[in-house]
Amino acid sequence: MHKWEKNRIIKNVGSNWFSLAINVLVGMLLSPFIVHRLGDAAFGIWVLIFSITGYYGIFDLGIRSAIIRYVSKFSATSDIEGLAKVINTNLFLYICTGIASMLVTVVLALHLNSIFHIPAEFHNDARWLLLMTGASVALGFPLGMMGGVLEGLQRFYVLSWTNTVSNLLRALLIVIALDHGGGLLTVAFITVGLATLASLVRAIVAMRICPIPLGLHYVNWKTFTSMAHYSGVTFIIMIAQRLKFKTDEIVLGAMMSAAAITYFNFGARIVDYAGSVVTSLAQIFVPMASHSEAVGDMDRLRKIFVTGNRFCAFTIFPITVTLIILGKSIIEVWVGKKYVATSYPVLVIMILCCTLLWAQAASGRLLLGIGRHRTWALVTLIEGISNVVLSIILVRPYGIIGDAMGTAIPMTCSMLLFMPRHVCRQLNIPLKTYLREGYVLPLLLCLPLAGTLLLMRYWFVPHHYLQLGLHLLAGGAVYGLALGWAFLTNRATRVKSLSPQPRKHAADLGLLATPQMESFQQDV
Repeated sequence: MHKWEKNRIIKNVGSNWFSLAINVLVGMLLSPFIVHRLGDAAFGIWVLIFSITGYYGIFDLGIRSAIIRYVSKFSATSDIEGLAKVINTNLFLYICTGIASMLVTVVLALHLNSIFHIPAEFHNDARWLLLMTGASVALGFPLGMMGGVLEGLQRFYVLSWTNTVSNLLRALLIVIALDHGGGLLTVAFITVGLATLASLVRAIVAMRICPIPLGLHYVNWKTFTSMAHYSGVTFIIMIAQRLKFKTDEIVLGAMMSAAAITYFNFGARIVDYAGSVVTSLAQIFVPMASHSEAVGDMDRLRKIFVTGNRFCAFTIFPITVTLIILGKSIIEVWVGKKYVATSYPVLVIMILCCTLLWAQAASGRLLLGIGRHRTWALVTLIEGISNVVLSIILVRPYGIIGDAMGTAIPMTCSMLLFMPRHVCRQLNIPLKTYLREGYVLPLLLCLPLAGTLLLMRYWFVPHHYLQLGLHLLAGGAVYGLALGWAFLTNRATRVKSLSPQPRKHAADLGLLATPQMESFQQDV
């Protein structure tokens, strides 16, 4: 790997993690402030509305992932004409998508209170909240397209810094607004307004970095059909992801109450924060994989797969250990002791199954980057449908815990039985080699961390921020030393031979002879 590429990776990942740290800090401090000012019901409505509008992401139809892939591919081959067609064609599609999503918002707003169990005093606020967030999402489609361009150009740091400024400003304005008597709609206006402004700034920066001409004559049907082959499969994955991660609050809101959403959300929110640490790392692998596939470097693809997942495991394994051991204290210190009994089981169930997912986060990104994601899409869709069905079945007898189990069971099956074998077949790597190279070292490095946290907890159980900070500091220092040793001795980055399996075996699996040939067939 060239020095300039290492520097770019460090710059992108470092800025992503800094932005994420600010986002988590703001969320951890702001959520209890908002819930105690607005109440459980109002906060539950807030979560519910944003879960509903989160489904608008399916209107993307997989276009953003196609933008990232093809912008990366055409920039690697210096195809300016191709870049212009990709950007203009998708900008036109996103404008149409934004109009359609706004129409859906209006229809949903008219029937919102008859679908969900929303207290009568919040009927009007809930309707206006949906209209505001829906309008923000509608504008976000054309404005946010340039975020995909920046990702394709591997300029993640631009996205990170705009997110950081937006989050800090949002927190400041929300605190001021609530201290001066503002309510749910005021908080919503600040949130969606700053999100739209951040998207506008990114669009301006992207056009300065990549000054591609805009015009209707660049809107190209052939470009659209070529990208549709790719984005259509990605669209299936997007639907499945919504079914997996955006249905819990909706099921609870429809079958239980708005307050139940709040209790579930605190445990799930911590898991989301943990996952964000990994996904902010893993997202850099999509353009890297596309670039390698475009130039035909299959050996580099294999290294991205193994080392990428190893680094994902380095990141998520210690977080999982910490949350299982200190989860009760984290919830108590964060939002109060009354939420521990319900939110902690949700936290444990969700973090265990999600760890299996995020420890393999590079796998999905690599499949997207090289366009071999069709089978994964179908399996993920089955998983998402199973999640919804199981959640509905289990929520009545087991309540909030049953909803969490509905998510955990199909995800565990998918991540254990399908994903590792599938990607190893695609890249022609022995499964045992991948598991050994990817996960043995990360697991071993977590053992001293677990021992330290258990010993600290034996001495005293943390009940406030200072005590919790001491536990996290001790555990972080021990894991940091272990990880530092792994890097100083090159064990963290060293990859033993990833020799492909015999070509005969590869042919039996139906693998294409070269990544260029697969790319050609995919584009056609």
